[in-house]
Amino acid sequence: MSRPSASTVRVVLARVIQKVWVRATLFTAIAIGFALAAGFIGSLLPFSLSIELGQNAVDSVLQIIATAMLTATTFSVTAMVTAYSSATTIATPRSTKLLIADPTSQNALSTFIGAFVFALVGIIALSTGYYTEQGRTILFIGTLVVVGIIVVTLLRWIAHLADFGRMSDVIDRVEEAATASLATYIESPTRGARRGRRFDMTVPVLAERIGYVQHIDVAALDRVAHEHDLEICVEAIPGTVADAAHPLVTLDRNADDAVAHGVRRAFRLASHRDFEQDPRLGVIALSEIGSRALSPGTNDPGTAIEVIAALQRVFGIIPDRSSGARGDVEFTRVWMTAPSIDDLVTDAFRPLARDGARMVEVQIRLQKCLAALAAQIPSQHAVFARAAADGLRRSRRAMDPTDFRRLRAAARASWRPARSAPGPS
Repeated sequence: MSRPSASTVRVVLARVIQKVWVRATLFTAIAIGFALAAGFIGSLLPFSLSIELGQNAVDSVLQIIATAMLTATTFSVTAMVTAYSSATTIATPRSTKLLIADPTSQNALSTFIGAFVFALVGIIALSTGYYTEQGRTILFIGTLVVVGIIVVTLLRWIAHLADFGRMSDVIDRVEEAATASLATYIESPTRGARRGRRFDMTVPVLAERIGYVQHIDVAALDRVAHEHDLEICVEAIPGTVADAAHPLVTLDRNADDAVAHGVRRAFRLASHRDFEQDPRLGVIALSEIGSRALSPGTNDPGTAIEVIAALQRVFGIIPDRSSGARGDVEFTRVWMTAPSIDDLVTDAFRPLARDGARMVEVQIRLQKCLAALAAQIPSQHAVFARAAADGLRRSRRAMDPTDFRRLRAAARASWRPARSAPGPS
């Protein structure tokens, strides 16, 4: 049986850590442990620790914390759900996953739940006479520490809510995810496999269920290939659908069920796409935000212009990342294709050129963006020039003639400094 590689284990752990329930469970366990430990820590200390407390001092504070934290938890959950719904409505549903993984909101919610459980356990333990006099003192000191943590968390949470789920926040989060995914792709497009496609491999291995490919463990595929003396060509790269017509891989010869099982274990399939190994999803999500802003019901060209600027920053990392790209083939028995820059540019800019064809301000910004990228990345000049020409063609048919003349003049001025190859006309 093929074991998962270290990279796959890291991916799985990262996904688990991003779950809300993980942090909430951890904080709750710490709270329960501390509340109960206060009962016997005092006996372990080499000195006596005791403070003159009122009869119900600790119990009263814990009652207040329990009541307040239950309210704060309810408020926080409501605020988070509202932000998720808002992002889905005003931006794109693809951004919701990024908001759910937000560490600040998860920490706030987990802190409030943990504080509530701490207070609840403390109240129950006090009512049963669990604590000695020294234990009550330690519990009181711990309660003051919890109050301090709650105050700091509340202040951070209130400041965070000012932007959480707003359009600018969503654009920034999607841009960050798109940049990270594109950087990984540029540095290692095939993740150590041989680049290309072997058309002589005709034995398919199909997925057991239909779904999007989220992650490929190339190291595990290479181990399967070496163990069974065969070669593997990956057909379903991250972001594509694996079904009866689209196999996961093709092999150079027939193989038994053990090979098929090992191959399937190397692929993570899900009902939705994921940003991590799918560079196209990030730019598609940004483009969707811009397209929704350009719809007649919204009519928000300013947001579309912000999206174009974000896309320019995303593609702008290509030169720096290309210089550190790893071209070494680590897995010699695995072949894989990768999305081209042309595909990424089309995914990013064609919807904006189509849906903003009537808006001269959007099209001028689009032309300036593409011209700047062509100048920054000379090796892809033709790709950006084709995208710019496509935008002009769409605008010529949809735009007022006066606006189009203005757009064409702006396009010529933008492309003139980058004339290492023909630009749009």
